[in-house]
Amino acid sequence: MGERVVELHLREIAQLFDSMDPCPFYDRDLAPDAEEYIVASARELRGRTVDTIVVHLDQLGGQADQPQIVEQAIRRHFARKARLASQDLRALIHRGWISLIIGLTFLAVLLLASRAVALSGWEGALAGVVRESLVIGGWVALWKPLEIFLYDWWPIVLRRRLLLRLSEFSVRVQPTAASR
Repeated sequence: MGERVVELHLREIAQLFDSMDPCPFYDRDLAPDAEEYIVASARELRGRTVDTIVVHLDQLGGQADQPQIVEQAIRRHFARKARLASQDLRALIHRGWISLIIGLTFLAVLLLASRAVALSGWEGALAGVVRESLVIGGWVALWKPLEIFLYDWWPIVLRRRLLLRLSEFSVRVQPTAASR
């Protein structure tokens, strides 16, 4: 199999980085468009492992170590994004547990209230509607925690996995014909 690459074509290296980030290049965040392009390109190659990010530059900077700085910056950016995704996952799971405790408590209270209505001797259609509404309301309170534990965590895990892969790519900076 040949090398699988994500390729970026830039006029200058500054296009790769977020201009609002005051950090030096090697610690700077990537420009949102550049990050989105790299992530989308890597997703398109799903099932095929991407080996390299190739940055084609029209204008080379004067620094001899520019390729190493760019590689470090890209790898650090995606490693940082993967750590943030891990934090998001932990926060989501924490919120899921809290929501589950609240939901189960609410369900128990509403089940007890429904039982109290049944034992009160109140009869008729309205009493039945009240009892069933309390039970349904209690179960609906569990909707969000179940949604978190069944569905919401998957996209974060998949994104984190992709970001970790991107943080391990090799990065090459190549001058284009216009820069020679």
